[in-house]
Amino acid sequence: MRGLWLEDRQLRLREDLPIPVPGPGEALVRVRLAGICATDLELRQGYYPFAGIPGHEFVGEITAAPDQPGRRGERVVGEINLPCGHCAPCRAGRGNHCERRRVLGIKGQDGAFAEYLVLPLANLHAVPDTLPDEVAVFCEPLAAALRIPEQRPIRAGEGVLVVGAGRLGQLIALSLTGGDYALQVVARHPRQRALLEAAGIPWIGEKGVTPGAWDLVIEASGTPAGFELARHALRAAGTLVLKSTYARRAEIDLSRLVVDEITLIGSRCGPFATALERLRQGLDPRPLIEGRYPLAQAITAFAAAAQPGALKILIAPQPPPPSGVSTWN
Repeated sequence: MRGLWLEDRQLRLREDLPIPVPGPGEALVRVRLAGICATDLELRQGYYPFAGIPGHEFVGEITAAPDQPGRRGERVVGEINLPCGHCAPCRAGRGNHCERRRVLGIKGQDGAFAEYLVLPLANLHAVPDTLPDEVAVFCEPLAAALRIPEQRPIRAGEGVLVVGAGRLGQLIALSLTGGDYALQVVARHPRQRALLEAAGIPWIGEKGVTPGAWDLVIEASGTPAGFELARHALRAAGTLVLKSTYARRAEIDLSRLVVDEITLIGSRCGPFATALERLRQGLDPRPLIEGRYPLAQAITAFAAAAQPGALKILIAPQPPPPSGVSTWN
C-alpha cells in the first residue's frame, strides 16, 4: 500500500506499507479524499511525537467489515478518537477524553494519507448520497467548529469575534452565521477576506480590533500571537474559546486572566451527525478548496498547505482494490 509516512518530523512517501486488516468491530476503509489541516502541519513541527501515517479528515468507502458485511460499499466519514471503553472517562461517557485513547493520524493510529485505513464501525457515519466527496471531506473540521456552541451557547445580542480566517476559522464563521448576535472575523489575507465577503460575513484587520469589545472570542489563528490578539479583544468576564494546536509555547499573562475573570475553554472534536446535517442542509465549504493532489504528490501538497494564507488542500488516493478483500466478508 502507498502512504505518506511521518517520522522524526520528516515526511516520505512509502510504497511498502501493508494494507491494514480490520479486527473485531472494525472496518477497512478505502480513502477517497483526505484534507490537510493545521494539526497535520504542526505534527510535522513536533506538536506530538507521532510516527506513522498522518491525516484525520477524510471521506472513504467501506471495503471490508467482518462483523457487519452489509455495510460494505457504504461511503463514510469517521470520528477520530478511539477510546479504550474501560477507563474512568470512558465509563463516564467522555470517550473523547479517554486516558488511553488512540487518535487517527495523530496518536497511535495510522491515518488517512494512504490508500486505506481502519477504524471501528462505531466511529463511521454514512454520508448522504446528495453530498459529493468534496463536501463530505469537511465533516471532521466542521464538527470541530460546531463543538463551540455545544460548550458555550451564544446569547442574543452578544459580540462574537473569530481570530483567524484560515481553514478552521472560515468553517467556524460559516457555522455561526444566521444567529441573533454580532459576528466578525479577523482576516489577514485577500482571499480570506474575499471568501468572507462572499458569505456575507464581516471581517476586520488586526489593527481594527478594539480592546475589550467582544463577549466571546474564538481563537483559531494557529499562532501564539493570535492568542494575544484574542485576549486583547475580550471584555472583562468574557469567554475565550481556544481551537489552535501548535508546537510552540505561548506566554500567557495569567494575572490578567484572574483579574478580568476570563473563562477559558479548550475546544476540540465535535458532533459528526450535526455536521453532516448542516452539510446536507446546504452549508457549502467547497470555496475553501485551494488545491487537490494525488497521493503520489502528497509531500508537495503539504508544502502548499504550509504557505501563509493557504486554505484547504486535499489529497486524493486512487488505489486498486486489495486482493483478498472478499474473503473478509
